[in-house]
Amino acid sequence: MRVATFNILHGRNPADDVVDVQTLSSAIAGLEADVLALQEVDRNQPRSHGADLTAVAAEAMGAMDHRFVAAMTGSPGAAWVAATGEEQPDAATYGIALLSRHPVRAWQVVKLPVLRAPTPMWFEGRRLPELVHDEPRVAVAATVETDGGVLTAVCTHLSFVPWWNGRQLHSLVRSLTPAERPLVLMGDLNMGVRRAVSATGMTPAATHPTFPWDRPREQLDHILLDGPLTATRTAAPQLPLSDHRALVADLAG
Repeated sequence: MRVATFNILHGRNPADDVVDVQTLSSAIAGLEADVLALQEVDRNQPRSHGADLTAVAAEAMGAMDHRFVAAMTGSPGAAWVAATGEEQPDAATYGIALLSRHPVRAWQVVKLPVLRAPTPMWFEGRRLPELVHDEPRVAVAATVETDGGVLTAVCTHLSFVPWWNGRQLHSLVRSLTPAERPLVLMGDLNMGVRRAVSATGMTPAATHPTFPWDRPREQLDHILLDGPLTATRTAAPQLPLSDHRALVADLAG
């Protein structure tokens, strides 16, 4: 079974700032994933031509089941507010998605701890820290009925604030304690392999730098395993969109 995670940057190519829905569709189809985790996903946003990018990806990969979970609603920038889960179908939203070629028995949405106050961060090349605001973060888990048995697949996108994303990851792992194993946790965790493994106690399926997309120096995107699964092949392909590379693993168990 092939799993993959990809921060799609709402389908945008950073080289020219263009969002082309057909490019996204072709890139998703080329991953040939059975279970796919996506981050920075738009739905009904003008910047991505009002498309439902989860539906585009689902059609491209032949997904039997899929779920988009909004983290934010409204227009990008000052008008963003936290999603409540009760948005109208035509609302402009942004969040994460989990897609599966196999049937999904059950879904679980997890809201992660919110960093409510601005926090100082140091950026390369600057002498003084800058106050930054984070956005609400969520996770979605699916109980997937694969040919080899039941699997729990999880998608999330954690904060870019280093000390806070660790807290979010600990909270997510606690919420997943009752979930069926084996479990595959995927997403843009905004941290390296060592911290991700330390925070979860899980095994990394793939270790490849994924960011930035053109000359990747660090691995922010992860596929973590809990249970009797091993990776037989992994890759971090560069695709014609996003500032991240996708991360792919073929699993056996």
